[in-house]
This record gives sequence, structure tokens and C-alpha cells, in this order.
Amino acid sequence: MAVLFLGYAAGKAVFALQARLGFPGGPPVTAAETGSYFMDAATAQWLATASGVLGACVVIATVTALGHRVPRTLMLLVLAGMLLAVGGGAGIMVVDGFVGIGVGWQWYHGVLGILVIGLFLETVRSYAAATRRVTS
Repeated sequence: MAVLFLGYAAGKAVFALQARLGFPGGPPVTAAETGSYFMDAATAQWLATASGVLGACVVIATVTALGHRVPRTLMLLVLAGMLLAVGGGAGIMVVDGFVGIGVGWQWYHGVLGILVIGLFLETVRSYAAATRRVTS
């Protein structure tokens, strides 16, 4: 998952440097969709880049001794929030890739979305199992 988050961050950084919305390898973003009332494309992409790097750091923390010192409840809350974000984005890829809702993702993006959801669920499961307290 850390590699996927860093790949996401790298793709967003490429588009930030070009001041474009979207993701390399994803569907094209029309000129009408690039206008924003809140921030320009480059700023939005740099924020997405930062979220990818932060996501990679959290995932790495789930498998390190330093990360296991973080209170379990706090880490599980962070992972639940990330699961909502990752699941939402990947879910859109899956639905659009197989059913088509007009975004432009293809079937192979849908397969990737299923894999990403599965990998993230396994990240949460493995962290929960590794930090479970045994009472006896």
C-alpha cells in the first residue's frame, strides 16, 4: 500500500507541475472541469501529492515498532478514515470501470480498484491483529 500511495503522490506531482487536474493513466479531464471556485489545479494537485505521502507514512507506521506505539484506537480511527477515502475513490473506479457512470475509467481500472480495496482492508486487518492484546 505504501508503494501505491507513493505512486499516487508521484502522479499527482507530475500533474501539479503541469497545473492539470487528473491522474496519469486515468480518464482525461475536460476544460470545463478544470475551473475551480476554491483553488487552482496546481494547488489541488500538490495537496493530493501531500495526502499520498501522508498515506504512505501511515501505512508504513502500521508495520513498524514506532507506529505500534501510537494508541491503537487512534490508529484504527485514522485507518478507518483512510479506508473511507481509499474505498470511495477505488469504488468509483470499480463502478465506472464495470458499469459506466460517465467518469471514463475502463475495466482494468475497475480491477485495480478491487485490488486496492482488498490491499487496504488487509492493511487494516493486519494492523489490528498485530496490536491485539491477548487477555488471559
